[in-house]
Amino acid sequence: MKKALIVVDVQNDFCEGGALAVPNANEIIPYINLLMEDSTYDEIILTQDWHPANHKSFASNNGKKVGESIEINGYSQFMWPDHCVQGSYGAEFHKDLYLEKVTHIVQKGQNPEVDSYSGFQDNNQLVKTDLEDYLKFKDIEIVEIVGLALDYCVKFTCLDSAKAGFITCLHYKGTKAVNVKPGNYKDAIIELLENNVTILS
Repeated sequence: MKKALIVVDVQNDFCEGGALAVPNANEIIPYINLLMEDSTYDEIILTQDWHPANHKSFASNNGKKVGESIEINGYSQFMWPDHCVQGSYGAEFHKDLYLEKVTHIVQKGQNPEVDSYSGFQDNNQLVKTDLEDYLKFKDIEIVEIVGLALDYCVKFTCLDSAKAGFITCLHYKGTKAVNVKPGNYKDAIIELLENNVTILS
């Protein structure tokens, strides 16, 4: 069976010193690089948060504080700091990430009206990226996922991958959570296990 590795959002703004830094994010990059150097993957795909500066998920664009939630077009939206703005240093992939074998890049979050945690579709589940079609066109059956952050973009990418019918696995050593409160890792992992995602330890 053909296998793909999806590397979620390993971008400067989510790494050490970034606008929305995930605690200890840089620690997973060597592990991800080892996976990407593995010759058993038929496809290696990166997802990239790629927001316009006027994105409505940014607290600064709504006169709100980071961490608040508001309603946008009938959907609840968490307020984030400005991050991964198109063309900015923060939106670039981390310099230590091994990119030589990457076969496809999926940009997400480009619609200023709606956020997009998953690499497959926006949060309102109305508009899909090309990721599912690309995987199916390449006859991929197994999808392995790593990246940032476990409790948001990685989790939702895993859930959508499983829903789309792919055998979906998460590399536990290849992800970190943005919210490290007690139980958060456990809650995310339990949700994934309950939705047919295999955890590779």
